[in-house]
Amino acid sequence: MAELVYRPVIGFARTLFKVWDLKIDCQGSENIPRSGGAVLVSNHISYLDFVFNGLAALPQKRLVRFMAKESVFRHKVSGPLMRGMKHIPVDRKQGETAYRHALESLRSGEVIGVFPEATISESFTLKSFKSGAARLAQDAGVPLVPMAVWGTQRLWTKGHPRNFKRSHIPVTVRVGEAMEASRDEYAGALTRRLRGRVQELLEAAQRAYPVRPKGTDDTWWIPAHLGGTAPTPEAVKAAEAR
Repeated sequence: MAELVYRPVIGFARTLFKVWDLKIDCQGSENIPRSGGAVLVSNHISYLDFVFNGLAALPQKRLVRFMAKESVFRHKVSGPLMRGMKHIPVDRKQGETAYRHALESLRSGEVIGVFPEATISESFTLKSFKSGAARLAQDAGVPLVPMAVWGTQRLWTKGHPRNFKRSHIPVTVRVGEAMEASRDEYAGALTRRLRGRVQELLEAAQRAYPVRPKGTDDTWWIPAHLGGTAPTPEAVKAAEAR
């Protein structure tokens, strides 16, 4: 079917990124299969992560269908766009419906994008992974493709104002080698291996990131364990428990 919505949205996003003068460094796109199904798995630190995940697949001429919370599909602006791009709504109370939808898409040769942390990490470190991505890949008989993004939190993330000015912000994307999702391996064990690979890619993206904070008032986007002032994972959990 013709992509009447997805491709124009890609063009619009690329134009915006030029206007904002973003410095996008993407490596490893060749690890995304040129054909057949695959599950693309990424860390989640920004509301815009899916855009950069999708851009990473374009050199392989692939369009990624992301699994996203159902409320996004009810929004008067984002809803029609999400449906037009054939993304997959996830109702946490009826998760099996989204799972079956994603499974059918994978078996028909689509690339499905999943954020296994489920929510944005406010500490900018990896949260625990849910096993759905691994189970999808196992059930569909397709590979898992790990990836990591860094710098996107400086554009738009939870608890901070959006920065859509012409601010020359770098965004670093790293895509790793595809991982076989054998049905002989427990989904939990596969998920742990997957998380470890995403962690390696995240650290590589952080090392490659070309700028550092401008001063003490610009350290909010750096994780605490790297010397920044982002909340620790423990502090985030404590705040969520209140």
